[in-house]
Amino acid sequence: MALRKELLSILACPKCKGGIEEKSMFMACRACSLAFPVLGDVPDMLVEDAWPLEKAGKAKFRHSLKL
Repeated sequence: MALRKELLSILACPKCKGGIEEKSMFMACRACSLAFPVLGDVPDMLVEDAWPLEKAGKAKFRHSLKL
């Protein structure tokens, strides 16, 4: 599941405003150590819904969340 390059170029971490990268089913912010799930091709960029980066990594950046 790849997000469009245009979308990736404008997305920023909602917590630190830093850059994020696509990691399988997540958008990851290394600065904050947060991983935001992507649900149905829509990134869920709410800080309260983010996973710790370590937890997402242990799950191999996969989840079973639904919209």
